[in-house]
Amino acid sequence: MISRQRKPTSPGEILLEEFLKPMNLKQTELARHLGCDWKVINRIVNERSALSAEMAVKLGATFNTTPDFWLNAQTAVDLFEANKKLKKLPKSLLKSA
Repeated sequence: MISRQRKPTSPGEILLEEFLKPMNLKQTELARHLGCDWKVINRIVNERSALSAEMAVKLGATFNTTPDFWLNAQTAVDLFEANKKLKKLPKSLLKSA
């Protein structure tokens, strides 16, 4: 198992630092553009909510990226948190060659 020392960059941090700030775009403006409540964007930016597949598709279309870009960032964070939470993993059932 690969262990990460540093938490991966969240999709919320990417959204804020790589898109919203450089574009001088407010969370409320993005929410209006995406057709969602501003609280949805705020929870993603502040890492209080995970990014959904639907939001990944919307962000991909909005910022000319792929949904995979956003979902891969979320998956990296989710796996990091899961590995941190689990104290002991089950042994493999497969025999080593």
